[in-house]
Amino acid sequence: MSQQTPSDFILEQLGGQRGLVEHLGITFTEASGSKVVAQMPVEPRVHQPFGILHGGASVVLAESVASTGAYLSVRERGMMAVGLEINANHLRSAVSGTVTATGTPIFQGRTTEVWNIEITDERGKMVCISRCTLAVIPMPEGGKAG
Repeated sequence: MSQQTPSDFILEQLGGQRGLVEHLGITFTEASGSKVVAQMPVEPRVHQPFGILHGGASVVLAESVASTGAYLSVRERGMMAVGLEINANHLRSAVSGTVTATGTPIFQGRTTEVWNIEITDERGKMVCISRCTLAVIPMPEGGKAG
């Protein structure tokens, strides 16, 4: 019998939906309604044409972190969170290795959450800083996100 990884457990809590998260190799190492940490390998599938980390991949990582944290903070109320807006400042490039995204809430209200996400490289240097605003909405019939 194989042991469930922390990332598998977190994704199971999110309804088992993997999609783009799995395609980009994103794995979660910590997740709660107050902090989420995830990693993504920097390899050709996330490179832009010049061989560096594609900014869009960083944004997918950032929104995945924010959405996970917001969902975990509101699911007990029968709610879920969906992205309204995201911005990202790409501060330095990454060519290989792994980037780590750490997300923490700036604001957690009844209908809106705002998360700050910092993406760093293996040396701890900031690659991208992002802010994501999410709408808190009722969970669809069946009670599972996705």
